[in-house]
Amino acid sequence: MLNSLDLEGRPQDTRVVVAMSGGVDSSATAALLKSQGYDVVGITLQLYDHGAATHRKGACCAGRDIHDARDVAERIGIPHYVLDYESRFRESVIDNFAASYASGETPVPCIECNRSVKFRDLLATARELGASALATGHYVASRRLDDGSRAMVCAADADRDQSYFLFATTQEQLDYLRFPLGDMTKPQTRELARQFGLSVADKQDSQDICFVPSGRYTDVIERMKPNALAPGDIVDMEGQVIGRHEGIVHFTVGQRRGLGIAASAPLYVVRLDAAARRVIVGPREALRMHRIVLRDVNWIGDGALDRAGEGLELFVRVRSTRAPQPAWLRAVNGGYEVELVGGEEGVSPGQACVFYDAVGGQARVLGGGFIKSAAAKSPVGVPVHDANVPQPLVAALRV
Repeated sequence: MLNSLDLEGRPQDTRVVVAMSGGVDSSATAALLKSQGYDVVGITLQLYDHGAATHRKGACCAGRDIHDARDVAERIGIPHYVLDYESRFRESVIDNFAASYASGETPVPCIECNRSVKFRDLLATARELGASALATGHYVASRRLDDGSRAMVCAADADRDQSYFLFATTQEQLDYLRFPLGDMTKPQTRELARQFGLSVADKQDSQDICFVPSGRYTDVIERMKPNALAPGDIVDMEGQVIGRHEGIVHFTVGQRRGLGIAASAPLYVVRLDAAARRVIVGPREALRMHRIVLRDVNWIGDGALDRAGEGLELFVRVRSTRAPQPAWLRAVNGGYEVELVGGEEGVSPGQACVFYDAVGGQARVLGGGFIKSAAAKSPVGVPVHDANVPQPLVAALRV
């Protein structure tokens, strides 16, 4: 017989590790599972030098958060441990974040943190502690399939859904993870925390990048990759110099404000050329991309991904704030590409392209990949990846 977490055995005989960040979501998760009779163990990760971030509003995993997690654990009567993961976090997340920005990308550090530090390292620790599952306060849900494996689906609260940041979760990890808040709204979670008498019931949500104490990510990059803040040229689509900049890390694809140049019509950042330290700008229509080349693709849908050779029809989200749109996923030249049916503006390398089986509701997450490059719509019958297309034409089509 399965318990409420779809695990064999009675709750009191089932150990569950809860990743406790000190916020209301993970705290409510721990309290809820404890109230259901599970053998709950709370673990908080010390991810970076808290110093200047300790008392800053909007930062997660800072010194105050560790104190709050410990307070909640004591309140609900569970053992609580703080693990020093600073070196792992620096290597897997912060170093990659700085390198990605320096190469002209727009990274999403939360994705890397989830797939490496939390769902790889912490998950392994949970297994070592004899836990049957690792539970988190993420707003995403999972469903048991007929074969016993699990599928990831979007949260019931669309405004809180975090599936975009969890696309890199592997099937093995997903089978071990549990997301008790996936079918709840944020107000319901806060009310639950109040019912349990948790001090964090009305605590502000974390909003900023946790390891950027000043709120300025360029400070981190300047310290780790000083060359990324070297000045360079701002050029138009024809390569004509129309301005100067103080480092490509100050720009992202799709940006309009803060370019520091005067023009008769609005200009947007179309591409970043890190090697040449150039920011390429153009009209809004130049932002619309139809073909995306992916790297590090993860698949958690049914069947094998090699079916994509014929093309898989699905829906994709290219930024966390964008709605999914229809697309085709295809295997091309040993990798994978996405063809957007209607195109999308501001597709930036380094961001994620996440796959879904539906456009809304609690759609199933099928996986995703990181955006390596993007291209405008190709001429009729001429794919931009075709080696027979003259290289000047390819260059003109690609971002």
